Parts: sequence; C-alpha cells; structure tokens
Amino acid sequence: MQIVRKSPFTNVVHAWDINVTQAQIDDWQSGTLIQKAMPNLTADEREFIKTGITPDEWANMLPAE
Repeated sequence: MQIVRKSPFTNVVHAWDINVTQAQIDDWQSGTLIQKAMPNLTADEREFIKTGITPDEWANMLPAE
C-alpha cells in the first residue's frame, strides 16, 4: 500500500510503498500499539507511518556522534 505523509522536519511530502494492510492501519488507529498491529514492518517503516519522517531525514537531523 502506498503511504503518503508530510515530514514535520522538511514539510516535504513523501510516498513510500509499504507492505501493510488497511486492517493493520485501522487496528493501530483504534489504539493497538503499532508494533503489535504491524509486526511485519521495520522500525523505519513504522516510524514513517506514524510521523512521516524518513530514515534519511532522521540521519540528517541527528548525525552520528
């Protein structure tokens, strides 16, 4: 499913093809923890669904020490 989110860091709209079902999204939006609703996804994919922030944006905002 294509997930489209706007990054709060850059205001850029990103679209990401993620292997998630509408039922999983509905479960999460109904209060199920995202890790339980979408256990098949990576942490980066779940973060993108929740916040719209991509891994590259996180890396640019929080560079390695």
